Parts: sequence; structure tokens; C-alpha cells
Amino acid sequence: MPTRETSDVIVIGAGVVGAACAHYAALAGLSVTVVDRGYVAGGTTGAGEGNLLVSDKEPGPELQLALLSTSLWTELADRLPPAVEYEAKGGLVVASGETGLDALREFAARQEKAGVVAHEVPGDRLHDLEPHLAPGLTGGFHYPQDAQVMPAHAAARLLHAAGDRVRLAPGEEVTGLLTGAGGAVRGVRTATRELHAPYVVNAAGTWGGAVAELAGVQLPVLPRRGFVLVTEPLPRVVRHKVYAADYVADVASGSAALQTSAVVEGTPAGPVLIGASRERVGFDRTLSTEVLRRLAAGATTLFPVLGTVRAIRTYLGFRPYLPDHLPAIGPDPRVPGLLHACGHEGAGIGLAPVTGQIVAACMTGGEPPLDLHPFRPERFDAAAS
Repeated sequence: MPTRETSDVIVIGAGVVGAACAHYAALAGLSVTVVDRGYVAGGTTGAGEGNLLVSDKEPGPELQLALLSTSLWTELADRLPPAVEYEAKGGLVVASGETGLDALREFAARQEKAGVVAHEVPGDRLHDLEPHLAPGLTGGFHYPQDAQVMPAHAAARLLHAAGDRVRLAPGEEVTGLLTGAGGAVRGVRTATRELHAPYVVNAAGTWGGAVAELAGVQLPVLPRRGFVLVTEPLPRVVRHKVYAADYVADVASGSAALQTSAVVEGTPAGPVLIGASRERVGFDRTLSTEVLRRLAAGATTLFPVLGTVRAIRTYLGFRPYLPDHLPAIGPDPRVPGLLHACGHEGAGIGLAPVTGQIVAACMTGGEPPLDLHPFRPERFDAAAS
């Protein structure tokens, strides 16, 4: 006979967003069961670069989330063990012409009004920040609030730091939701047992839409594939997260076609991470030599010194994309007891702490730190348009 377990909340998904939801729920005094068909950080989180960015975000709801999360990551870096590898490295966005620099200048001016710190860097001073940058760049902007963590370690430490209030159930796929009177969620069903709780949090990343379907509601999460090239370990050749101006436009684009832009950053362990690519090809995991060629070309254009460096591996992941580029966060009014925390696209690692804090507040009667209306899960219903 299947065993039964009861907790205050069940979180579906053991990536960094699910881990943050569990962490902050536990801090609020709730008992949590985290269930995942795989293992901790086994999906998008484990394939991420660990970026905590404000530099790539337009003023608006997502930037508000990012700024709140930036302060939370700073607090977590002091509280969690060093294995998280938090590095307040800052970001550097560069332009190769006056038109591009003018666009960066206008973008940064609007961001600064929203609370972002951005410093213009003339072309002849870029090498003060990045000595190995290609010559001839027109200028750029330095964003000191940008940072980085090791994403898989961050997810694991968030779960561990919550203590015995969090139980892990890896290797268990959720096959259905349990419901009670009025269709309210009362837990989940896996292949081997039932887990009971008055709250269920959908933190399933790219599979968030499938979990929503189990509850009979729509959440149009789609996978957006991206590759990362990893070099051999090096001395600190790249000091910041460095990217070309067109990266911001690619992040905001809704195109399904392949897009690549040069993004290069060093890591404390030595390897340089090279991105970024975006394309909607479903869950196709086929290695794309064209993408890798474009990534390598973009990186060596920014940093010619990388032309003699070996790339030792590549990996891919699927960003959980929603059509308006905003995550779904908070209670689902269509299904009492169901909350969503998914659809963060490429910003999930950076936005995880504030997402967890919001979800915990919603379950305990607390006040969320910002207006949740832009992130409401039901906004894609035909009746809401």
C-alpha cells in the first residue's frame, strides 16, 4: 500500500527556484517536502552559468525583482557556506560603435532611474577593467551590482541550510495532484505514494506548464535552448561578466529562431564560460556545431587571447520561457492551494531568492515585497486578455 506523508507545503522541482521556495518557507516555520523526478539542480539550474544580473533588464517588474533579489543574494552569501561561490564580480557591457554606445547610454539612463548603478567607461579605459579585451571598442558600461554564484551548489546549500524542516524526495515524478472540496489542492501523487499538504508550489521550470496541466489550468511555459562553451582552466583572463550590446536585445526577444551574442566570463575555478545562444526547438538535445562555432567566434572577437585556448566541453540547458518574459509567481486563483514559481527564462538563478520570499509570504499571510499583479499565473487566460 502506498505510504502517506504530510507536510505544510510540497514544492515540485529541486532547482534553485524550488530550493529557494523551500528555504524561505522553512524559515517562515513551515514544513516542506521537495519532490523532483530527477535530483537537486538536475535541470535548468545545473546547466546555468549562475548569473545574478541587473544589467540586462529593462526598467519594469522584472528589474524590480532583480534588485530585490540582489540584496537577498548578498545576505545569503554571508549566511551560506563558501561552496555557493558567490562573487560580486560586476558586469561590463561593451559597444563596438557610436550607435551601439548611444543605445547603451540611453538604456543605462533609464535603468539608473529605477535604482540600477551603471558607470560609463570610455573606450580608452575599458582595458583598466578588462586588460585582455579586443582593441578598438568604442566604450561601455560597468554594472557593479552584477554577481555570480555556482548554481548547483547554491540550490543544494539553500536546501541544506533550511534544516530538518525540509525533506527531499528525489527520483519521484509527480503524476497527479490530489484535490479536496471545491477543487482545492491537497497534495500530489507520485508513482509510489501520495504526499499531502494544503499548499503545492509549481517550481518545475521548463516543465511548469505540464504541472499546471495536472491541475487543469493553462500556463504556457516553453523551453528555450541555450549552449555554453567551457574552456580549460586559466589564470584570471576575464574579470567580469562581459557581453556585447546586442545581448540585451536577444534576452528581450520573443523570436523562436537561433540568436547568439557574445557573453564571456571567468570563474573562481579557472575555466571561462562562453555564451549565449537562444532558440526554441522544443526539448531537442542535439549538439549544434553551428551554435558552438558562433559562440567561439563571438568570444574571440571580444577576447582575442581566447583564440589559442582549448574548449574542453559544452553543455546545454532549457530556459523556461513565458511569452511576456515575466515569470509566474504566486497563488493561482483558479486552483486554491496551488502556487506557481516558474517561467523565469534565463534569470531564474538571479531571481530565486525573491521568488522564494514571495511564495513564503503568500502561504503565511505575509506582505509580498512588491506588487504581484504583473506575475499573476492566470494572465494568459483568454478571459484575462
